Amino acid sequence: RPSLDGPTWTRTHKAPEASARTMDGCGGDGRRPRAVFMAFGTHGDVFPIAALAAAFANDQQQYTVVFITHSAHQSLSTHLAVSKVRYMPVASPPALASEQLDNISYDSVQSNAGPESFSRRKEIIQTEHRKACLASVEEVFGNDPSIHSDFIVINFFALEGCHLAELFQVKCIIAAPYFLPYSAPSSFERQFKQSFPLLYKYFQEAPPNTVCWTDITHWMWALFMESWGLWRNDCLNLSPIPYTDPVTNLPLWHVRAESPLLLYGFSKEIVERPGYWPSSAHICGFWFLPMAWQFSCDKCRELFSGDFNSSFEGILCANHAGLEDFLMGSSYLSLPIFIGLSSIGRYFGQLYEYMTTISDQYRIAGFSLNVQLLFIMLAVDLQLLHYLLEPLRLHALSCWTSFTGRRDYTG
Repeated sequence: RPSLDGPTWTRTHKAPEASARTMDGCGGDGRRPRAVFMAFGTHGDVFPIAALAAAFANDQQQYTVVFITHSAHQSLSTHLAVSKVRYMPVASPPALASEQLDNISYDSVQSNAGPESFSRRKEIIQTEHRKACLASVEEVFGNDPSIHSDFIVINFFALEGCHLAELFQVKCIIAAPYFLPYSAPSSFERQFKQSFPLLYKYFQEAPPNTVCWTDITHWMWALFMESWGLWRNDCLNLSPIPYTDPVTNLPLWHVRAESPLLLYGFSKEIVERPGYWPSSAHICGFWFLPMAWQFSCDKCRELFSGDFNSSFEGILCANHAGLEDFLMGSSYLSLPIFIGLSSIGRYFGQLYEYMTTISDQYRIAGFSLNVQLLFIMLAVDLQLLHYLLEPLRLHALSCWTSFTGRRDYTG
């Protein structure tokens, strides 16, 4: 394909030598197969995919494995390094609110000092994010022709990887630790049929095990949004519409792509597999994080992992010692505990500020916008608590109903 902006490289149609295979999946030149795991979002979105990458690297040591995610998840780099997984960060934030824009590090955003709409600045961050994704995947695959065993694994917030898999001619696998967090607009099928009648027919008449209309309606509809088309055409030199010829814009009748493998990381006891799902979708059970990943401090991790020869002498850190005292102390047995679930916790930041300014009866233990234990109240005035919660009650309720059964319940 024509050269892209950025580091000089050129992709062509697969060279003849790319078809050479060996029995262990390596190319004819003996190059190791490559596996790219790409996941974006907050902890509940990213960490289960990182655990998959580490487990895969331990099991399939002939692979070169990399993990691409936000730089905010830097804590994963140490855990991944143990399994010889290369951590490749991108600077985009896991989530974005209007008050966060001042902290974004992209030069293109900071240089715009004048008043600018929130949506416009989000577009700039999105552009930089996609550019970083392209650069990262390009660094992995580069000019080398792909081999049969190469692949990219993405979560639902990393759809860039699906388009990049097409660009680099490698398989794409979707791994989701929760059920699909969004659905197609009710008018999607009608509008798609009107705009792309031949492509609609192409998917409707798809042979078994190839991309069909069931795949599209289940999750792939999001790949056909207009913003992806502009990026595909302008930056990737692909057809604006997936599965169409870049010159004629007609469906690729002579090419039938295999239906992408979709892996759900929850139990069938929680969500049964309905018959209308595509055949490529599989429920695999929960993907639990390794025990060493579940501690926020090294001191307590070593203590609870059974390393009794450590120099910490069984003494918990200040935060966890306070938590242990609260949980084990008989005087606190009747008091409530609030547990915040991942990114939902950010809506309770204001509540904590109110509590600490009004009364000294509330104490924080391990507070973070993205940890499970948000804060612990050592004493509660229920009337005061009700008064403080009321402004946030409806907002918190909407978040709870939207997240329950979908996100942050991987373990």
